[in-house]
Amino acid sequence: MNFQKLRGELYYQAALLGGVALVTTAALALADRATSSDIAAAQARDMQQSLTQVLPGEYDNDLLKDTLVLNGPNGEVTVYRARRAGRVEAVVFKVSGNGYAGPIDCMMGIDRNGHITGVRVIKHKETPGLGDKIEPAKGHWIYEFEGKSLGDPPAEKWGVKKDGGVFDQFAGATITPRGVVKAVKGGLDFFDKQRAQMLDDTVPLRETFGRTTEGGKP
Repeated sequence: MNFQKLRGELYYQAALLGGVALVTTAALALADRATSSDIAAAQARDMQQSLTQVLPGEYDNDLLKDTLVLNGPNGEVTVYRARRAGRVEAVVFKVSGNGYAGPIDCMMGIDRNGHITGVRVIKHKETPGLGDKIEPAKGHWIYEFEGKSLGDPPAEKWGVKKDGGVFDQFAGATITPRGVVKAVKGGLDFFDKQRAQMLDDTVPLRETFGRTTEGGKP
């Protein structure tokens, strides 16, 4: 056996494999760079659509750029603020609850008086035909939150009817609406505690790259 020849072939194969890997990596990097801006634009459009659905009306600022980051019960919460003539008139932020099949993420809007302007589920894994009635396309249940506040209904009535509350449940899927109601109620509690900062009713915080963080820290 010609070991010298075999060694040369192995070196060649290793070099060829390395070259292919290098070319593939470069191609993937170029593809990622070429599509990253499109992905970011699509995400911005999706977020803008979610904001519009829970916050009807006209505002004179760009909500995607006018944000506030606060510490919430389960981590940082990005708050999108809607202004008229510089005054914050409403805010939007994400809340999450536990459904039957996993977390349920919602966007909710609240006006400066503490009334809900809208709630939309943006992500869930609930059972089709049962739990998915939280989607506007599958039913009108999610609209029940509009106009509600911490005092309307009273705190003890913030639940599904099976638990003594005022919100409807779904036949065979009580856990799903229960999780959403709890999440929305938690969102109202969060707004109530952070109202001054969300509405800019305190000493102005330092803006950093279009975003304000709690305490003025980036």
